Amino acid sequence: MAEAEPASSTNFFLDGNFAPVAQERDAQGMAVRGSIPKDLAGNFLRVGPNPVHIFSEEAYHTFDGDGMIHAIEFSEGSAHYRNRFVQTEGFKLEQEQGDWVYKGMNSIMDPTPARIPEGAPSNKNLANTAFAYHNNTLYALHEPSQPTVIRLPELETEGATDFDGKLQHPFTAHPKVDQKTGEMMTFGYAFAPPYVTYSVINATGELVHSTPITIEKPVFMHDFACTAKYSLFLDFPITLDIERAIAGGPALDFEPEHGSRIGVMPRFGTDADVRWFTVETGSVVHTANAWDDGDEIVLQASRSKTSDIASAGLAAENLEDTQGQLYQWRINLKTGVVAEQVLSAVHCDFTRVNDAHACHQTRYVYGAVFNPSRAFSFDGVMKFDNETQTTVTFEYGENRFGGEAVFAPKVGSKAEDDGYLICFVQDETSHQSECLILDAQDIAAGPVATILVPYRVPYGFHSGWVSAP
Repeated sequence: MAEAEPASSTNFFLDGNFAPVAQERDAQGMAVRGSIPKDLAGNFLRVGPNPVHIFSEEAYHTFDGDGMIHAIEFSEGSAHYRNRFVQTEGFKLEQEQGDWVYKGMNSIMDPTPARIPEGAPSNKNLANTAFAYHNNTLYALHEPSQPTVIRLPELETEGATDFDGKLQHPFTAHPKVDQKTGEMMTFGYAFAPPYVTYSVINATGELVHSTPITIEKPVFMHDFACTAKYSLFLDFPITLDIERAIAGGPALDFEPEHGSRIGVMPRFGTDADVRWFTVETGSVVHTANAWDDGDEIVLQASRSKTSDIASAGLAAENLEDTQGQLYQWRINLKTGVVAEQVLSAVHCDFTRVNDAHACHQTRYVYGAVFNPSRAFSFDGVMKFDNETQTTVTFEYGENRFGGEAVFAPKVGSKAEDDGYLICFVQDETSHQSECLILDAQDIAAGPVATILVPYRVPYGFHSGWVSAP
């Protein structure tokens, strides 16, 4: 049964199904169209912004919302839904105060006095952006902050970690886990030098390598990529500029004159080892995967032509130019030549692969398909085949929108695409939240199961999958 229509707001990110929910809930025995596969075992996770105390509804930015995880635990053809706030230090402080303490990114220059108590963190770890699963540990991530450890399946918050004091930089929302070596590569960007710092965490969870990466000015480096041998850094023109913000402009903006280049460094290299390759100017928020191919490195990502959905926001004059397409760079380390090409005509983002193959060659890329006329909205899912160079899509239907779909392998799977794509979808006509399960080998056929969630699941950011042990 669908919930009532959500409250309206003049702020796009607080209106309709972007609006937060207030309660933590559980649900079992949910209505299902089709049948939940019995070879699907594990936890589907989706995190996103869910603000409780808002300094200014007008100035609220979607990046400001408190982290909330919506999850479905699958076992033997059954499903258990849970949603929980991530109990970060900043979240708990505002709960104790009963009001806002942290103002938000659009209100940095607001003259209202701060309310941060002495001894409290100067910035709020929102833990609202993405997940990483490494060394049997689930992390909820927020790139200006330390990772927050979450216990499955109850979604209990253990707290932030600094890896025994060795983590000395912010932690990206998109670390890369090489399941063949067990290593997790990560980095962080900052407003002050060093603008980028890179680290490697070994298979047992110890941070064993760290190095600064020199770039000329701070940029919004939301994602990066890794191969079996190299780590790749994207010095692209979504710049961070405090002086621009002080002058009344945006702190985060597209600055095409900055240009675009890709830095390539051995996995355990240092700043002196980085080789920079200039590429055609564009924007990348999310990569899909990268791998080694002889003398070449192949990088695939969602790339937009000019600005992007993060820096253009709702004011984009040409929405199509801010919406990415699956794109490839082939970097020849011997000749220095970079070959670039658009791989698919479909406008997409939230590009993903089967996580078991990250950092190694993959045949398939999955992505969320943009709605062509409404910003920050996805109305389908896509699958690109590198071998046949073809794209297959599935559309959710009229007035139905989703987000990132994550690959979940079948129990005992052998083939790269032998599994399911799972995502949350909102029917904005009936106000019904759904969890869709699609056969990854035949997404065009539509869902093998649609779970009707009895509570509203707002739109969010990234998804994750953790298979049952």
